Amino acid sequence: MADQFPTLSADAVRQIIAQSLKPDEYRNQRVLLIVPDNTRTAPLPLLFGAVFETLRGAVKQLDVLVALGTHPPMSEVAICQMLGVSPAERAGLFANVQFFNHEWDVPESLVHLGALSKAETFKISNGLMAEDVPVTINKLVEHYDTLLVLGPVFPHEVVGFSGGNKYFFPGIAGADILNFFHWLGALISNVGIIGIKHTPVRAVVDRAAKMITATRRCLAFVVAKDGNLHGLFYGTPEDAWDKASDLSSQVHIQWVDKPFQQVLSCAPLMYDELWVAGKCMYKLEPVVADGGELIIYAPHLAHISVTHGKLIEQIGYHCRPYFTEQMEKFQEFPRGVLAHSTHVRGAGTFENGVEKCRVRVTLASQIPPDMCEQINLGYRDPASINIEDFANREDEGVLLVRKAGEMLYRLKP
Repeated sequence: MADQFPTLSADAVRQIIAQSLKPDEYRNQRVLLIVPDNTRTAPLPLLFGAVFETLRGAVKQLDVLVALGTHPPMSEVAICQMLGVSPAERAGLFANVQFFNHEWDVPESLVHLGALSKAETFKISNGLMAEDVPVTINKLVEHYDTLLVLGPVFPHEVVGFSGGNKYFFPGIAGADILNFFHWLGALISNVGIIGIKHTPVRAVVDRAAKMITATRRCLAFVVAKDGNLHGLFYGTPEDAWDKASDLSSQVHIQWVDKPFQQVLSCAPLMYDELWVAGKCMYKLEPVVADGGELIIYAPHLAHISVTHGKLIEQIGYHCRPYFTEQMEKFQEFPRGVLAHSTHVRGAGTFENGVEKCRVRVTLASQIPPDMCEQINLGYRDPASINIEDFANREDEGVLLVRKAGEMLYRLKP
């Protein structure tokens, strides 16, 4: 399907940005550019360079905040590499641009915007949850006139489609709404929400974003398999995301005729911990047959999660009912971590103390067999896998996905 859609040239991208970001509308403003980290495919050097070139003569200040959510912080060197800024440019052309990492777990870095009420969360979640949720966000938003999101849109396991206001919540948000947001997605389930445009979680994100007083704008883009762009849209985060998600639904969903008994889901190098390599499961779960096996092939991966690894080692990976049927045992654990666990393990049941997961999830990485057993995942030595042995065997019920994590696979109706 994606092959039917052309991609934009670099000159076309620069032209769209120059036409969209009218300098007079940004004159003498302090602008905070909010970008993804390096776990997303995005031609940020091209995009950031074009934004900077368009606005630098008009704005009072242009700084960059990396929307980490709970991902590990990036070094300045890594941020510069991601944005295409050379050491010489950092010392010269970009000397006055400040680079910030979001700090979700540092209370002093957050500001309280308000709260979602119990009545609101009950209505938005269709009765799945009912609680008061404090809404906190990185306090930098109070020091800028315009917050400009620059981020891709893909099918997403928690919100339906990523991008737009998701760069505020949970991208630069505090723990309360982050945990609420992820657990609501887990209750709906990965398969029930991924690749669906209008979801309760998106409603939470958009509702929380209305509490931000600064002007919100967004350049939302849709990335092709080769790293170029199928489309680039500017406007409010709601409007830009609306157009980008429509395009993403056409180019990022691969429809197949029948489920597969075995899937080799290859993690790209940008997924350097299981916290993000779990996307190799999320995007493929819908097309794994009952009782089938999904192998996350990531020979470069050595960590479960830099931020949450110790917690995951304690709870392991389990289907959603494993937690919902015995929540009293897990009340002290962040619900965002529980949600991650359920998404990686997939659908299943928990009855009479026995967990039965729909598919087998096997990890082929540097994480050793004893740890895989401890966290309730299968193990396979990555050295035992020849990727080509899985190629061109769809008729046998075997699927190879050479770069997993961004393209969603679904069964045809």
